Amino acid sequence: MIHSNITPIHPAFFVLVGIPGLEAYHTWLSIPLCLMYVTAVLGNSILIMVIITERNLHEPMYFFLSMLAITDILLSTTTVPKALTIFWLHAHNIAFDACVTQVFFVHTMFVGESAILLAMAFDRFIAICAPLRYATVLTWSTVGRIALAIVIRSICIIFPVIFLLKRLPFCRTNIVPHSYCEHIGVARLACADITVNIWYGFSVPIVMVIVDVILIAVSYSLILRAVFRLPSQDARHKALSTCGSHLCVILMFYVPSFFTLLTHRFGRNIPRHVHILLANLYVVVPPMLNPIVYGVKTKQIREGVVHWFLDIKTLCCSSPLG
Repeated sequence: MIHSNITPIHPAFFVLVGIPGLEAYHTWLSIPLCLMYVTAVLGNSILIMVIITERNLHEPMYFFLSMLAITDILLSTTTVPKALTIFWLHAHNIAFDACVTQVFFVHTMFVGESAILLAMAFDRFIAICAPLRYATVLTWSTVGRIALAIVIRSICIIFPVIFLLKRLPFCRTNIVPHSYCEHIGVARLACADITVNIWYGFSVPIVMVIVDVILIAVSYSLILRAVFRLPSQDARHKALSTCGSHLCVILMFYVPSFFTLLTHRFGRNIPRHVHILLANLYVVVPPMLNPIVYGVKTKQIREGVVHWFLDIKTLCCSSPLG
């Protein structure tokens, strides 16, 4: 009952430090970070445009892939531009509401991307284990409901975090030792009990992601069992190749995320700047690599990219200015 009468005190702004301990190297660190961000935005934007313009890519698998690309753009854009303004312009201040908004989008994109990967695993499971039922199971109405469920689930899981942060009084410091706002990092600045924040912040989103991982693992175990029962080696190779890019993306998403989570929870001897540096790489490296992986390993996307660029070249050459 001690904290029941505490009135929340919100600072006008927080001060984002950047990467603590590496302030002298901020300018140098900003160069690869900026290049990776530009690559991520361009790569995912091209992927989305190719999927929209190429009719042979108007399938559920590529619809979920376009959702993944949009999520990657939002995740990196929510965090990297602010980090670059800190590194380049020393613009460390961020308004309280803007910080809370950043927290919401960062965590929503994380939970949403996990759900999208699960939907893509389900798509591959139906395509390989029940190919004759694919068109009847994954109709566009079903795909639309799955997409809506992903959005609603992600928002509903993270939305309470806004109220958990806004209820806290901040009366000690407004300095955030990070380059962007994240839930627990901001909550630890409060001068009140944050047990609810810790339990909710770590348990609910992580439990949902672990459930996604388990379902993805079950899907791919059934997929691999079905693949190795195929009589033709060519058929097995074709089935595995269609899943190879998805498996690479799954590993690029979950391995760094769980490594970051475990090092935050158990890696007490790891310097803080290493944690923050890994957090910055996590929000930009997978979004940068995802379109590259799909472009290299998926024939339809490679051909679609070539056609898209040829169409642009033809349009430019036929214009009066060309």
